[in-house]
Amino acid sequence: MTTKRTQIWQIPRGSYDTDGDLARNPKIRKAAAIIKQGGLVAFPTETVYGLGADGLAEKAVASIFAAKGRPSDNPLILHIAELSVLDQLVGSVPQSAKHLMELFWPGPLTLVLPKLPAVPMITTGGLPSVAVRMPNHPIASALIKAAGTPLAAPSANTSGRPSPTRAEHVVSDLMGKIDVILDGGPTGLGVESTVLDCTGPTPKILRPGGVDKEALEDALGTCVQLSAELGKEIGSFPSHKYGHYAPNAPTAVVLGEPQGLFENLAAKAQELTCKGEQVGLMISRETMQYWQDQAVDFSHWQVVVMGSRTNLAEVGTAVYEGLRTLDAHHVTQILLESVPTQGLGFAIMNRLLKAADFWTVGE
Repeated sequence: MTTKRTQIWQIPRGSYDTDGDLARNPKIRKAAAIIKQGGLVAFPTETVYGLGADGLAEKAVASIFAAKGRPSDNPLILHIAELSVLDQLVGSVPQSAKHLMELFWPGPLTLVLPKLPAVPMITTGGLPSVAVRMPNHPIASALIKAAGTPLAAPSANTSGRPSPTRAEHVVSDLMGKIDVILDGGPTGLGVESTVLDCTGPTPKILRPGGVDKEALEDALGTCVQLSAELGKEIGSFPSHKYGHYAPNAPTAVVLGEPQGLFENLAAKAQELTCKGEQVGLMISRETMQYWQDQAVDFSHWQVVVMGSRTNLAEVGTAVYEGLRTLDAHHVTQILLESVPTQGLGFAIMNRLLKAADFWTVGE
């Protein structure tokens, strides 16, 4: 692959909080021109940074797979900024999907719908359906509008690595492989969009994310299914085709309930230390407080605090950055604290388990 001269263009928050037409911003316009020419631009969304290309141009989409090292049969999500664009992309939209668009777009919800011929098969991984979402971020929206085309945009990272929530993470993975990184600061949600398949008789969650199952069921007034993989019990080993979100070191998720969970984390970390491992931990504020109260010596471990167990939105923003921070410390073994699986916690646990390749310790 030819090395590119990746440019990093900062778009300070103040400029897009006050600019009523960010699509006219010179950096946005230049980035859009690069996309029109078949180039690759990383940009922030409300979830994570995406790697954008013209989603209707086969060669441009192919360059996404090459830059990320992503398997070509792994479908991409098309990002749009206006509902009218859907007419070019999908054949039919059920009333339930229209209702969800009204409630959750723009936002972290991706809908899978029957595709039209205008969408290349490379974009959909060879499937007859296409995944579409409308991101809720001013830079993303402006870039899509300025480019004048839907953007195919998976996360802007090397395939299998933790997703990027800051421009620095994109630099770490994709410098020299893409044309431009639009640095809009840290993303807000930190966990990817929910992917909901609307092509069957009952909507089915293919990936949990920023809109939880309960919210979808409340909106639709009916049950929403989980895919076969997601329906498996936590702690089992569901079939999964590709690795995701993985740090460099072997990783395990420690299961349980406080206070036993807090004690198990310390005990397992101490066990690994005795075996000569350099241990990294991603834990809650509650675990840290418990250890301090119990005089647990954690000074010889690399510890990342991911937020409070009672504030899963806070945890969601910290997970990927925490994994990358532990990588930077070159630990040889990572332990992740499990979180409650209600609401957003289900999506967070999905990411933690995938980061650990479904290796769990405890209950």
